[in-house]
Amino acid sequence: MNKTIGILAHVDAGKTTFAEQILYHTKSIKSRGRVDHKNSFLDSHEIEKERGITVFSDQAIFNYKDSTYYLVDTPGHADFSSEMERAVQVMDYAIIIISAVRGIQGQTEIVWQILKKHNIPVFFFINKVDRVGADSEAVIEGIKENLTKDVFFIKEEMSEETIEFIAEHDEKLLEAYLEEGYDKDLWLNSMKKMIKENKIFPCMMGSALEDEGIEEFLQKLDELTFTEYNASKNFGGIVYKIRYDEGRNRVTYIKALSGSLKVKDELNINGKLEKVNQIRSYNGNKFITKDRAVAGEIFAVTGVSSAVVGDGVGEIHEKLSYDLVPTLKSKVLFDEKLNPKEVLNYFRILEAEDPALNVIWNDKLHSIEIHIMGQIELEVLKEVVLERFKLNVDFGTCEILYKETILETAIGYGHFEPLRHYAEVHLKIEPGERNSGISFSSQCSTDDLTINYQNLIKTHIFEKSHKGILTGSEVTDLKITLLIGRAHIKHTSGGDFREATYRALRQGLESTKNILLEPYYRFKIDVNVDYMGRVLADIQKLNGSFDTPKISENKVVIFGRGPVATFMNYAMDITELTNGRGRISFVFDGYDACHNEEEVIKRIGYNKNADIEYTSTSVFCSKGQSYLVSGEEAVKYMHCQII
Repeated sequence: MNKTIGILAHVDAGKTTFAEQILYHTKSIKSRGRVDHKNSFLDSHEIEKERGITVFSDQAIFNYKDSTYYLVDTPGHADFSSEMERAVQVMDYAIIIISAVRGIQGQTEIVWQILKKHNIPVFFFINKVDRVGADSEAVIEGIKENLTKDVFFIKEEMSEETIEFIAEHDEKLLEAYLEEGYDKDLWLNSMKKMIKENKIFPCMMGSALEDEGIEEFLQKLDELTFTEYNASKNFGGIVYKIRYDEGRNRVTYIKALSGSLKVKDELNINGKLEKVNQIRSYNGNKFITKDRAVAGEIFAVTGVSSAVVGDGVGEIHEKLSYDLVPTLKSKVLFDEKLNPKEVLNYFRILEAEDPALNVIWNDKLHSIEIHIMGQIELEVLKEVVLERFKLNVDFGTCEILYKETILETAIGYGHFEPLRHYAEVHLKIEPGERNSGISFSSQCSTDDLTINYQNLIKTHIFEKSHKGILTGSEVTDLKITLLIGRAHIKHTSGGDFREATYRALRQGLESTKNILLEPYYRFKIDVNVDYMGRVLADIQKLNGSFDTPKISENKVVIFGRGPVATFMNYAMDITELTNGRGRISFVFDGYDACHNEEEVIKRIGYNKNADIEYTSTSVFCSKGQSYLVSGEEAVKYMHCQII
């Protein structure tokens, strides 16, 4: 049986040490490494060794009893959360490591939310129970208060307490429990099923560093987990990681969900067939080649060039989406003597590995801009670029990554008809729910526009992010409907519908009310009650909001929400105010209306009329001559019936 398990945690909870022990106990490695000794098996990258944190998701393989396990180690630092989320979607089960000393922390909550969204069954392991200040009972209470009330301790044998807990979660089992002479196999099988269905969440404890509780956890993990993959179906899988090896070969990591794949097979990627040259089975940074991969396995292939992270391949056509997106941007600074296009190519390689970077090239200024999660990510990127490409770069000041949307419905009209070209598009653009992104539908009749052209318009809507008119930031939260369109039997050619679609979108934005959006944090602040007044005043000053504070003896916990722009450095203020005794944890909470819209618009100084990439002006043709019509007037010249 193939099982993929992921290990996730807040930084310094002991995640990597826990993974080392698992691999040692299953004889996957001969000796146990340590983060502080810079010799752990999975943190093999020099940057990870020097910083003592996991930066890149990595994998190991081990066998235990009748199962083959693919263990995925993920970053614990918030700046690398997007890397963590990409790995989550290939997991069959997840293990959340929580420090018995520090308890639930900000990243723990982020990890839980992502696992919950993707319905990944979870095991908890409370680590560092041997440390001074450890309080496993307090951690359990923290899990119940902040994550789930359905957590329970696993005992070595099926205890009466465990059976009662299971029975409380199922009416039929409760009836069985009340009857005498129940079968313990029933309870074990029921527990396995309920864990798989995310109804209950087992918990164990120990010390990874001292090798306490690891063997027992491994036994229970094996006993309580199962997977069901169909190897007889056609091959289907998802791409969860892209890497480039030392020879600059593109390596595509895939989780097989059905069927099997052989070397030299052709793999369907977004409708394109690409031949698999090599299949690799990675254990840490080393691999062996194999002739075939089957359902349930994680493996890598070479020879595939067009797949991107999140793509379904083979029989799976869905594309995965991700919640943890960067909220900051920064400009890449490099020596003027360097060829900008060469530097750009290096960053395109990094973007393939981490799509969240969203590398943007400004052809006019010959500059490169990237999207990031935080300052630590920039520091790591600087080291990566130097190590891999022998290139010294720096980065500009981190700036907030704004977005834009609309408040009222608009109809956008676009026409593109230079000589021997023709396309017309009418779009209905409605405000979508906050943080819903962009959706597309069509109510256009195939009598007016063939389905191929309708699909082409959809492709142009999603092929790139589109600029808003206030600051030139990405537009989002739009429901776009194709109302009608028109092509010419002779003159419509490649690119015509792109031009018409872009113009229609821009014209629609310009004809309605637009607003600026900024990223928000949800935060949790733990301080002594003496500091409560000052903290609440700070929250208001920073344009945040808060719930009723929860006071317990001399401690207060404050939950609230506020803009990333004002709160991103507040952790330092809390530390200084409380002499290091207070704590604040942040969770990204999506985008909302910008608290200082006018100030930001003025500071950015975007001129929508000077942006040659985006225009609302339509192009018409009369008597063999093209002429331009401004977006304000274009509707009067449209060829299709106005709906």
